[in-house]
Amino acid sequence: MSGSGHTAVLVADFPLARRTRFGRHRHRTHQLAWAAEGVVSITVEDAAWILPATRALWIPAGVPHSVDGGPAVVRAAYLHANPHGWTTPTPVAVSPLLRELSEHLTTDLPSSAARSRAEAVLLDLLDPVGTTSVRLPVPTDPRAAAVARAILRDPADDRGLEAWARTVGAGARTLARLFTAETGLSFGRWRTQARLRAALLLLADGVPVGVVAHRVGYRAPSAFVAAFHRQLGVPPGAYYAGR
Repeated sequence: MSGSGHTAVLVADFPLARRTRFGRHRHRTHQLAWAAEGVVSITVEDAAWILPATRALWIPAGVPHSVDGGPAVVRAAYLHANPHGWTTPTPVAVSPLLRELSEHLTTDLPSSAARSRAEAVLLDLLDPVGTTSVRLPVPTDPRAAAVARAILRDPADDRGLEAWARTVGAGARTLARLFTAETGLSFGRWRTQARLRAALLLLADGVPVGVVAHRVGYRAPSAFVAAFHRQLGVPPGAYYAGR
């Protein structure tokens, strides 16, 4: 996903088929990216932001990132200007006006002056929001990595550390040490983060909280709500609702 051009802001749409991935890459210009349709996840290092139609991520020029999602349409605005001076990835609210203006900028405007005015308004609309990323580093040891991949595929799998250790041919203590040493998180906390990331994708797609709780491995919705609130600072129903 890249963009270039002579204008100050270039806007383009990228349709994604199911489970599409744009691997680690970077841009010479700043990028504002979100899902015009569906939901996408953008990862910078080991932090992931889940982006529906109401949240975008400002990615400074030169910052490596990857994009996962689909079916979805990623809308990306490539900008030479950095009016806020942001040097780290920053979540931004996608208001109805920003959404319509970005659509406007995908078309050929009647004059360069008209385009410049539209671009200036778009830059004025960049309003940061307190959306928290989910940190989920993946271990490198083959045994721990196999467990991590399995949990990412099915976050509702509730096997304990002993059962996972038998599955990959390692001792439970060894597996626990590997997760802590290679991710900075205990096995239990890592699995919670994996479940929360999966939950954010479902919530962004409009799945009810109670259904999300069961799909990501919580028997009681109240336990899911408590874990979500503890880790992300707001209840799941409020995460994508406004500031």
